[in-house]
This record gives sequence, structure tokens and C-alpha cells, in this order.
Amino acid sequence: MPFAKRHSLFAAAAIFAISSAALAATTFINILTGGTSGVYYPIGVALSQIYGHAIEGAKTSVQATKASVENLNLLQAGRGELALALGDSVSDAWNGVEEAGFKTPLKKLRAIAGMYPNYIQIVASADAGIHALADLKGKRVSVGAPKSGTELNARAIFKASGLSYEDLGKVEFLPYAESMELIKNRQLDATLQSSGLGMAAIRDLASVVKINFVPIPEDVVKKIGNAAYQSGVIPPNTYDGQTEAVPTATITNILVTRSGVADELAYQMTKLMFDNLDRLVTAHAAAKAISLDKAPKNLPLPLHPGAERFYKEKGLLP
Repeated sequence: MPFAKRHSLFAAAAIFAISSAALAATTFINILTGGTSGVYYPIGVALSQIYGHAIEGAKTSVQATKASVENLNLLQAGRGELALALGDSVSDAWNGVEEAGFKTPLKKLRAIAGMYPNYIQIVASADAGIHALADLKGKRVSVGAPKSGTELNARAIFKASGLSYEDLGKVEFLPYAESMELIKNRQLDATLQSSGLGMAAIRDLASVVKINFVPIPEDVVKKIGNAAYQSGVIPPNTYDGQTEAVPTATITNILVTRSGVADELAYQMTKLMFDNLDRLVTAHAAAKAISLDKAPKNLPLPLHPGAERFYKEKGLLP
């Protein structure tokens, strides 16, 4: 065989070998979030950018979903590497609470970190005359997508306050953006949404429509009987026209992965997030509440070994 031809074949084989090695080294990181007008999505986008830049061979993607319940089921099925989800949904998933959307216990789930709290934000058109939970009777109310984390929160809040869906005039199962549009168009009186403070959809609504925030008293939060729910306050001036503090319920969000994710990747994802918290805060102000000291504590499922290694290095775990 002529030298030139042999050289050409060897070169082609070398290129193929290099290409195959590069392909094999690709690390896929699909981050499951929520609706694009919520808080999960911009946080997920920021994480994808951080990981895509810093993890060699990483190919990142961000998937908009119906949030907590869908995210956890997708993780269990291996259709993602990372997800944001509400703490009560994570607990229900780990224990296999069927009425919450989990037919069996999702035992492949592992925790990366406790994140920022979600605030239950009940927003009503000022014209609807809704100033207390009892005023929701007979009104048109949206409670989030069916069996989403938000909708599970709505069930818990209403039950603790002596209300049911039957007491409402009409129940809509819609996510953030659609709910706000219906309030703008006077087709809806109020919506309950679970999100970080300063949610874009509520900010947008408050800029064009006069609204009320319905308080959730501390005694109602206690009646829920679930440690995932804590009393909190929406600070004054979080939204246009909201000049007073609003008592409400809070639930910690959790960054979740699955057992099939490599220990080193889970370690890198945990470390890089805390090394770049300023970028998450730039993506959404809710990330200001993320605390390294609190992140590995009071979680309803085991930490991933990779995340556990990071917290041990920081002296946060024995």
C-alpha cells in the first residue's frame, strides 16, 4: 500500500479514536425546573451556565416542566440529573404518597442541598373583595397545575383553614403566567402560587392591576401538621402597591439528583453552586436566602455521597 494512502488511513483512524473518546467523555446534565415565569427556571439556567463552563465535557440543558411532582418522577425515571422541588413534595416522593402523585416510593432520589424558601402567595384582584382566607368562598381561584407542588400546597392550606375546593365558586388548575393573565382579564378573582419572593408573574400583574395579598395566619400553618411548612412573612414593598408585611407559610426548596449520577459529578455540582452563589442571586433575588450552613440539614431524604463529601470538607457534617 502506498505510503500516502497508509498515512491517510492512520490519520482517519486517529481522528475517529479522538472523536469517540470525546463523545464518551461527554457528561449530560439536564436540569428540571418549572414554568419559565417562575423562579426555578432562571435558577436552573444559571446553574446550567455555571456547569457548562466549569465541568469538562459537560453538555447542559434546562427543561421547563410543571415543577416539583413532575421533576421528581422524571428524575426517578433517569430523565434528568438535577431538579428543584418543594420540600413537602420531596418527602411525599421518598415515601410514595400516591395522592400526591407518587405511585411508589422514589428511592433513587438523593439530595444535593436545601435551597431558598418558597412563600405561599395568595394574590387577589382588589375588586374581588378578598382580604382573608374565608373570603375565598364562592370566588374563582386558580391553585396551580394539577398535582403540582403548588396545588398540593393549596390543598394543605385550604384544609387547615376549613376550606375545600367545593367551597370555591370555580377552581382553575393553572400555572403562574396563565393565572395572572386571567386575573388581568377579570376572568379570575385570585390565585394561590408557591414561589420565591419577587416572582416575575406577580410583579407583572402588580404593575397593571391593583391587587391584595391574602394573609395565612400562624395558627393555620400550625394546623397543617407538616414540619415542611413554617410561618413566614412577605416583606413590605416586595411588589408594587404591597406596603404592608403579609403573614404566610414557607416551604424549603430542595435541589435533588438521583443515585445514578456519579459521585464526582454530584460533588462538582454542589461545590460549583456554592462557589458561584452570586451568579444565582443575579439570576433571581430568591437565591439570596441560600445558606451553606443550612443546606445539608433537615432534609427528608439522603444526601448524594458526592454532596456529602463536599459538606464534610466544609466541616458541616461529621
